[in-house]
Amino acid sequence: MADTPEQRAIILASAAASFLVPYTTSSIAVALPAIGSEFSLDAVTLGWVMSAYVLVTLMFIVPMGRLSDLYGRKQIFLYGTILFTAASLLAALAPSETLLILGRVLQGIGGAMIFSTSVAIITDVCPVETRGRALGIVLATVYAGLSAGPFIGGILTSAFGWRAIFFVNIPIGLVVLDLINRRISGEWAHARGERFDLAGSIVYAGAIFGLMYGLTLIPDLAGTWWIVAGAVSLFAFIRWEKRTASPLIDLSVFRGNLTFGLSNLAAMFNYASTYAVAVLLSLYLQYIKGFPPDLAGLILVVQPVLQMVISPAAGRLSDTVEPRLIATAGMTMTTAGIILLIFLTPETPLTYLIASLILLGIGYGFFSSPNTNAIMSSVERRFTGIASGMVATMRASGQLLSMAIAMLTFSLFIGTAAITPDNYPALLLSVRVSFIIFAVLCGIGVLASYARGQVLGAQPEEYKSDA
Repeated sequence: MADTPEQRAIILASAAASFLVPYTTSSIAVALPAIGSEFSLDAVTLGWVMSAYVLVTLMFIVPMGRLSDLYGRKQIFLYGTILFTAASLLAALAPSETLLILGRVLQGIGGAMIFSTSVAIITDVCPVETRGRALGIVLATVYAGLSAGPFIGGILTSAFGWRAIFFVNIPIGLVVLDLINRRISGEWAHARGERFDLAGSIVYAGAIFGLMYGLTLIPDLAGTWWIVAGAVSLFAFIRWEKRTASPLIDLSVFRGNLTFGLSNLAAMFNYASTYAVAVLLSLYLQYIKGFPPDLAGLILVVQPVLQMVISPAAGRLSDTVEPRLIATAGMTMTTAGIILLIFLTPETPLTYLIASLILLGIGYGFFSSPNTNAIMSSVERRFTGIASGMVATMRASGQLLSMAIAMLTFSLFIGTAAITPDNYPALLLSVRVSFIIFAVLCGIGVLASYARGQVLGAQPEEYKSDA
């Protein structure tokens, strides 16, 4: 699959970094009750421990993808790993929720630098006939991080406290840095010499912040105003990008490219309907069912383990079988798994919950690699930085929307009260309403996935010539 030592090193470094970020996120989901107990946090503030990372990632992914086009993907990937590792140390030592959330913000910037470059580098160095397999390996390590997170996080939280989760990141980050410095000599900067659109980046970040922060404030009236401000900023950003000589996002990549547009849309709906599942089930298992963190983490591991196992095979299959069909089948299974979770009660047997997680894991595993392969194979090589940035943007957009929905239901049914046995019924209602909304979003994603059209045989000519 990888013909040169450098290609193998690139895949290994991308895979290790791609493990680091989701591991942190999924392990924190299990540790939220412990964090809330130490700092006496309500459910909405606990949601920000998760959401701050995703919001900042979303604001920075596209600008970082453009910077990687201008100055080199390896350089941005390297600095992102350094920042994420340092921010993990800050979060581990945080004496208050404010500094903990600040650490998560800095992790978000580092994560944006990592995810806006890792997929693009692999797309650059791997020929089209093996690209799906390479992407499948990297995405499998994402799911390995998701798999290890709840289990390791639960054990670490039970044995040493939640801070140990962040300390584990440091040696992993150092391994990635060593790989980048010693094993990867190449650099990829397909737009070197062009100008960076700083004004567009600021307006873009403001638009994303307004839209997504506003969603987290709904139903408060202030949330509506933030969303309106974000929408106006987004309109101004699009107008600016059409006129500037060196745009942050070359909008021509979307023009007439139905596969690219609908594949990205399907990815956003997929993440929007699945990201908060681990958070909601962690709260359900620990509060409603009364399980300790380590047992809750062991149960939640079922879904990402299946994703990790299936993703490489699905990616390899998408090199020869139409990705649209594989991804759509996967998202249909994901929808079925979410529908089962709508009916959770305090008496729901574990076998029922595990069956739901199995469906989610299989469905997600069949969706993600083929969908990413379709996105990256539908653009010219000079747009791989933008395409990689859009993959990460759709991921972060969906994740933040997923958390915004969960936080909205918390706000509506629980309010700012701390989670106590008295409001466990309200917590369960929040969980079930969230899953109803997620099922609807996932159903829309199925339609977008199926409507994307033909992918195999439709790659740009420059990719076909690589074969």
